[in-house]
Amino acid sequence: MTALLTVAWIATTARAAEEERATIPPNVVLIFTDDQGYEDLGCFGSPDIDTPHLDQLAREGVRLTDFYVSQAVCSASRAALLTGCYSNRIGILGALGPKSNHGISSSELTIAEMLRERGYATAIFGKWHLGHHPQFLPTRHGFDQFFGLPYSNDMWPFHPVNPEAWPPLPMYENEKIIDAEVTGDDQTQLTTRYTERAVDFIQQNRERPFFLYVPHSMPHVPLYVSRKFAGKSSRGLYGDVIMEIDWSVGEILRTLKENGLDDQTLVIFTSDNGPWLSYGDHAGAVGVLREGKGTMWDGGCREPFIARWPGRIPAGAVCREVAGTIDILPTLAELTGGKLPDHAIDGKSIWPLLSGRKGARSPHEYYLFYYGRQLQAIRSGRWKLHFPHAYRSLKGEPGSGGKPGPYVQKQTGVALYDLVQDPSESVDLQDDFPEVVARLLQAGEAARNELGDNGRNGSGVRQPGRLAKQAP
Repeated sequence: MTALLTVAWIATTARAAEEERATIPPNVVLIFTDDQGYEDLGCFGSPDIDTPHLDQLAREGVRLTDFYVSQAVCSASRAALLTGCYSNRIGILGALGPKSNHGISSSELTIAEMLRERGYATAIFGKWHLGHHPQFLPTRHGFDQFFGLPYSNDMWPFHPVNPEAWPPLPMYENEKIIDAEVTGDDQTQLTTRYTERAVDFIQQNRERPFFLYVPHSMPHVPLYVSRKFAGKSSRGLYGDVIMEIDWSVGEILRTLKENGLDDQTLVIFTSDNGPWLSYGDHAGAVGVLREGKGTMWDGGCREPFIARWPGRIPAGAVCREVAGTIDILPTLAELTGGKLPDHAIDGKSIWPLLSGRKGARSPHEYYLFYYGRQLQAIRSGRWKLHFPHAYRSLKGEPGSGGKPGPYVQKQTGVALYDLVQDPSESVDLQDDFPEVVARLLQAGEAARNELGDNGRNGSGVRQPGRLAKQAP
């Protein structure tokens, strides 16, 4: 074979190998933190928390700067992530607790169910928060394995505000309670134990495709950290907790590499909502964004997002297009050949954004911001229009040492913001751009017709699952 033919043969073989690799569906690791601030990572501007592994993830992948959750509260946010639907569409609002008798409906399709149909091993290690009765547990909604808490780690008898309202906090293994009364000592080991389970799961399933969902309980208050990170951060306990989450990400990345799975695995990192600002030094930072958890100002619902898949996602990329957790399910459907449900969903594939396709734009002409049953805002491109609504804001100084400070209710009317020039949502431009206001008001009305609003039913709303009545 001549040298010229040899070069051509090598090039053809390499191209064929690359094309074959591009058709192999990826493993998926989805890491989802709790109440983390937009500015709590070095790669998102933190001046005082060290996050070397997450920063590495960003250097080797893409950061989305304008990435949103469905609602800035626990259960609603997780419902949207796993189903690709605005939480209002599927009837999951607020934060479900020990007394809740509803949860995710069996008629909804989760990411885990979609991928298990494609032959994926599936596991969740962390906080579930979509219903604690057996019919709502992860093992009934596509997950082969579950280890973690059924709801938030403050829903226990040591709640800093209202302890008498809460029963003991249980720890689950699949559908069995293996620890009926989680203690503070147990909470110091949550991040470590979730990570150990994640590492074991990857090693056990290295010969088959897998979906690993790691919804950390931290940094939701009460904050707990293991001895190996206690006192390590200049940001205090909150910084220690973020550093331990960063360590967890590093352990997962190390395990993927050691098992030869780096190039076969899509890793995604984001959070369920912004920081609980009333907890002061036990809360995260939003940078220039406005407000925090419990509001649909950007500080409450815009989240740090990183995705990495070597060879498929360009390294060091930054994307400023609008996207959200509702887009993860349809994106994974495109990448894995998964079948979307027959019923309506709201998310759209953002693979063109993640893969750096030239000229790729947000698939959302309009992105909706509900809180509870109320449509509070809508975004289109650079514009975000707030509708009249009440929201909570800090009253004076926040709390400290794990005790919250007070909120006060404020009110906004119609207001238009240019989030490219004004990410703080501080300068109302409605008088300058009446045509934009008119267009977004009209789009908001269409959204209300489908997904409802306070005192108004929507034509596209489905019911959550309800606790089955026990036989007499």
